[in-house]
Amino acid sequence: MGMPAMLEPWTEAVKEGVQNAAASLQSISPQHTDAAMPSLRTISKLAIGGAQVLLGGGQPARGTFTQSCEAPQLSCHNTTVVENLCCFNAPGGQLLQTQFWDTNPPTGPDDSWTLHGLWPDRCDGTYDANCDPSRAYTNISAILTSFGANDLLTFMSTYWKDYKGNDESFWYHEWAKHGTCISTLEPSCYNDHKATEEVVDYFQKAVDLYKGLPSYQWLKAAGIEPTTSKTYTFAQIQAALAVNRAGVQVTLGCKSGALNEIWYHYDVRGSLQTGEFVASDPDGTKSTCPQTGIKYLPKNGGGGGSGSNPPTPTTTVVGTGVPQPTSTSAPGTPFSGKGYLNVLVAGANKGCIISKGTWYTSGTCATFTATWLAGTGFTLTSSKGQCGIVAGALTCGASVSNATGFTHQNGSLAAGRNANWSADHVASASTQETVYAGGEHKQMFGIEWQAV
Repeated sequence: MGMPAMLEPWTEAVKEGVQNAAASLQSISPQHTDAAMPSLRTISKLAIGGAQVLLGGGQPARGTFTQSCEAPQLSCHNTTVVENLCCFNAPGGQLLQTQFWDTNPPTGPDDSWTLHGLWPDRCDGTYDANCDPSRAYTNISAILTSFGANDLLTFMSTYWKDYKGNDESFWYHEWAKHGTCISTLEPSCYNDHKATEEVVDYFQKAVDLYKGLPSYQWLKAAGIEPTTSKTYTFAQIQAALAVNRAGVQVTLGCKSGALNEIWYHYDVRGSLQTGEFVASDPDGTKSTCPQTGIKYLPKNGGGGGSGSNPPTPTTTVVGTGVPQPTSTSAPGTPFSGKGYLNVLVAGANKGCIISKGTWYTSGTCATFTATWLAGTGFTLTSSKGQCGIVAGALTCGASVSNATGFTHQNGSLAAGRNANWSADHVASASTQETVYAGGEHKQMFGIEWQAV
């Protein structure tokens, strides 16, 4: 696509100015011309290629992205099919800028959250992963350096950290799993595409968003600071962040009752490179923090030290030799064939899920069939029909129009990357309880697979 017609007069004027400036410099001194020409070429590229036309005040793309994206639609809000997926993020229309608060071992500065990634969700809590193995580049630092993104790489080396110090493998993982699934980063969306230039745009946009989301400072402004002597409520943390986010919610992640992740959700009007990121509510029920008693531990040793929770083990992605955190790895195959869905409360078996998706402690457990999908997880079906998340609740039957692509986290059933489930009450005797995805309800538990 060419540039908008309204820019053509401006383009010609700038191009003429560049030519006149070069001629004037040449008449003064060839050395001055040589020194100035890189800047003049940058201005000329801007004018002639239209590569840096911005929408919504976004950062310019590093590459030669030339889609004009006139009157782009807001992702996750379209009512008809959008054909130009260079100007519309689909199917991953909601983008999540995710951040870590690691205390054991601590990563990054003591007074700053660190970057986790930038993830495309399907507007319903599900997501695609590892969409283009041919672009699963392992040499992220070399790619950034080759495009002159040295400042970006320096920033990432401080604020985009792997808890075991394997930053390069962590960056590779985030790009391969999530970046390759963003439609507007397809090489075909670039004019005269240079191999790997979309990688730079992915990391640049993730960093740009992160810089505008100073979680530590926002929480501190509301009196929420790392400490070992007090706890906070779910509502307090949400309210502190909503002040700066037009009242929308975020996803809060907790581990052993301690806050350790924040996911900021956006819908995008236009492309990732030049589009407008619009703050939005989460596209699914995902928070894993309790309503009260949330710990926010310091990084400087207050988080436990030796003898507390051990670091997450690593695994290796087949064919790459690159170590990966298992908490963000693609799912394996514990859920396969036929089995029961057992409910575990504080590690103890407390009944199971029956055929319509509710929690029951009496009678016979339902048999579920797990069927793996290509790269996206697996589906579950019972005698009632296919299973999915309907109005936030696990449901199996005719009312489920679209089967959810479930995944697992360390052997526990997960929906939308969240392995926490909850109910309003503990199931007992013949009383069934509705099972909700996420930890927002009174009783939290996990669901594990038992093959039969």
